[in-house]
Amino acid sequence: MSSLHDLTTWQPLLRLLHAAHADTLAAPGGHVSGQISPGAWSVPLPYRPPQPGHASLVSDNQDEFDAVGLITEALMKDGSDGVSFVVEASSTPGGLRLHLIEPSTSAEPGIATAHPGTLLLVDGALPEPVRRLPDPVPDAVPAASADVELLQRTLRERLPHAVGATEEEIAAAELRLGVPLPPELRALYQVVRGRHEDWDDLRDPYDIIGCELFPLGELYVADAASREVMWQFGAMEAVETGPEDSVQQLVGSPGWIVFGDNGGGDRIAVDLTPGPDGHVGQVIIIGHEGNVGAGLVADSLTDMVVHRHFGGRPVPRVERPPLVAHVNHVSVPGVEAAAHPGLEVLSIGVWKKEPLSLAPVLGLPRLRTLCAYEGTLADPCEISRLTHLEYLRLPPAEWRVLLDAGAVPAGLLAAGIEARRQDNPLRIIALADEILALHGRPPLTGSRCWRSRPLEGPTGGGRPGAYRISTAPGGTGPSPA
Repeated sequence: MSSLHDLTTWQPLLRLLHAAHADTLAAPGGHVSGQISPGAWSVPLPYRPPQPGHASLVSDNQDEFDAVGLITEALMKDGSDGVSFVVEASSTPGGLRLHLIEPSTSAEPGIATAHPGTLLLVDGALPEPVRRLPDPVPDAVPAASADVELLQRTLRERLPHAVGATEEEIAAAELRLGVPLPPELRALYQVVRGRHEDWDDLRDPYDIIGCELFPLGELYVADAASREVMWQFGAMEAVETGPEDSVQQLVGSPGWIVFGDNGGGDRIAVDLTPGPDGHVGQVIIIGHEGNVGAGLVADSLTDMVVHRHFGGRPVPRVERPPLVAHVNHVSVPGVEAAAHPGLEVLSIGVWKKEPLSLAPVLGLPRLRTLCAYEGTLADPCEISRLTHLEYLRLPPAEWRVLLDAGAVPAGLLAAGIEARRQDNPLRIIALADEILALHGRPPLTGSRCWRSRPLEGPTGGGRPGAYRISTAPGGTGPSPA
């Protein structure tokens, strides 16, 4: 048995949780939950601040680090990305019941919570913005500022001792990328190949080139797959590129060749699929905090390196009906105000008036995402008439109405449950399994569950580590006790 599935691995954390939440775990239905991965964790334990005037140290919360460390070590040995857990009071006085919920192919992981993330109802399905490819711009040409000879001459003057890449090295990079390097980018690497060991005797390359230059072997194509957008975020975005835009506002493009970084995690790329007002070979910046879009840095590499232009060009504001509408008490004042033929995403948040009808958006041809807070919908069953929905996120009560009425839209690709932090994750998982079953997907209840006898030490007596696997749903394997 894996050490992750050995209660002795969890016993130190259970003691801490029992001490911190004794009243909660003694109450009927009381529970605590969390999530642990090899690199981070979200565990409901009180934080001990450092002494005034002192920096925070691991030793300030050493017991938590030690307890979680046993679990992260087990995860790393198993090659696991993480595990969620739920702790409840057991029928044995002073004992606890531990449920482990491991990753599933039927759901994305929750974020810092034991509640399941997005339910994946169709294997391999992606949010619409991630599926979007660049539009062809047949009239796009390089900028007038693009000048291969000037670029190379300037680089050789500023970096007289630089080592350039060979034609064989460039050809190997092009073969790996699956696309020829554009002329300016090829010219840059012919002068400086970007290897870290080459910078020892050179001036700071950032000052010369305008970014942290990647070695030739680290160039990559920033297509949509490179951005790793989760469903719950990607489904809430809309791709919109207007005739005034120089950069197509995509998740990624097969024409974005990343060659550097701005030093803060944002990628610098040459763009071979520009927007209607852009140029082939322009330089763009791909932000690491966003899910969609990129910004213009310069019309050409020559413009950036030689002329030191980094701010792009002003883009005129053009008012259009928003493709993403947030209806709430401080923003869009109702569903009718949000409705128009191009609407793709409707999010209904905090609402202080009467519940809303979805009648104004029924029949809209592009509405693919609906999210709604608890109690905001007058009739949740109206959702069944939104025939183009791909993603639906609702609170448990609204999902219950749809399930009982047989009104869950058949065409959904993914679904989310808007659970409150205090909701027991096990009940949310049971609801999720009902939704998954409608689409023939495997359930999430392949978890393990143990019942621990009274804990040793200040939280109770008893034999440490003595336990047996309960007969609750998800319990599997032989009894170690």
